Amino acid sequence: MLTLGDAISRVLAGAAPLATERVSLGRALERLLAIDLTARVDSPPFTNSAMDGFAVRADALIGATHVSPVTLPVEGESRAGGALVPTCPPGATIRIFTGAPLPEGSDSVVLQEDVQHEGHVAVFRDPARQGQNVRQRGEDVAVGGILLPRGARLRAGDIGLLASQGIGEVEVYRRPRVAILSTGDELRRLDEPERPGSIVNSNAYMLEALVLDAGGTPDVRPIVSDTLTTLTASVREACATSDLVISTGGVSVGDHDLMRDALGAAGVSMDFWKVAIKPGKPFAFGRAPHGSAVAGLPGNPVSAFVTFEVLVRPLLRVLAGDPRPHRRHLAAKLASAVKATRGRDELLRARLTEDATSPSGLGCVPVARRGSGALPALAGVDVLARIPAGEETVPAGALVQCLPLFDVPGVARTPFPLAMG
Repeated sequence: MLTLGDAISRVLAGAAPLATERVSLGRALERLLAIDLTARVDSPPFTNSAMDGFAVRADALIGATHVSPVTLPVEGESRAGGALVPTCPPGATIRIFTGAPLPEGSDSVVLQEDVQHEGHVAVFRDPARQGQNVRQRGEDVAVGGILLPRGARLRAGDIGLLASQGIGEVEVYRRPRVAILSTGDELRRLDEPERPGSIVNSNAYMLEALVLDAGGTPDVRPIVSDTLTTLTASVREACATSDLVISTGGVSVGDHDLMRDALGAAGVSMDFWKVAIKPGKPFAFGRAPHGSAVAGLPGNPVSAFVTFEVLVRPLLRVLAGDPRPHRRHLAAKLASAVKATRGRDELLRARLTEDATSPSGLGCVPVARRGSGALPALAGVDVLARIPAGEETVPAGALVQCLPLFDVPGVARTPFPLAMG
């Protein structure tokens, strides 16, 4: 049985970003850049005013005070989008507005609220500093400068930046295609009528959401009956059209747990089975003949959720082109005592709280139910708290490492179990 750290290493061994594709900015949100993007134009494209006010030469206002103000004639105006930009003659000023080009002959802008404007003259009661309230051409980025590096995840602000540079399409990594297979004669879809002994296939809906959140394109396949022939055919078909195949159920040791046999019959070369974690021990991983990764998740919902987060999500992030596939982890003070599990690390579902006595300022409250089939234990959960394998009880107040179930700032991104020593 592998440790969690070894299992993560084996899952990610040899994994690499998928092929690239060009998409429009409208389809680029949350995608990962496949190349460095450099500036096509200077930003700002011309020297302009950062404020509404008056453009002047700073040396024209030397000695200006409230007692001895300097009065300058106003020789026109410069506004954003204006067809003509006037020149500022020596000993004069130009009315200027935010974003407007700085007139030739001027080198600073005085805020309009600091100037008394009367008709065609402006009265200045303070000296000006050269370059004040002026945005110089190219001060944000010059032509050829790096706008965004390869691997950057495109957010709304990034897309606005690219649009300002006239970039309408970007080269990104292709989203991983993920087939989701569910096996079990007891399962039914939400839109199917109830039947004796049946349950809704909640895992499929949960995994579809998890795959989307991790940057993949989910393909929820029809529920497969518990026969080796149908399972093998379903696995073979999914492997032929997907970058990753996720199955739930059938990887344990029961008489009707046929998924591992089906994976072998479909030509999947199994790398490992069983990980020393609770929940989620019966996790299988391998690769199909043409390279698709195959992850056999446990059927219990909490086990499926946990193994996806710690083992499958990092793989999906690598395939999607993320150079930092691991979420940042954090330390939190345990709110109540927890009995450790012999031989297995427990990944405890917990909610974060503020705790002024904790070095990180955070506490974590374990959910009341620890069973692998208790779906309410997933609602409102913030983190997976690692309780190291052992024979003792971890006391309340102990500092435990937590894997957030969302992106948060913090320490360097590293594989969750390996960074805790």
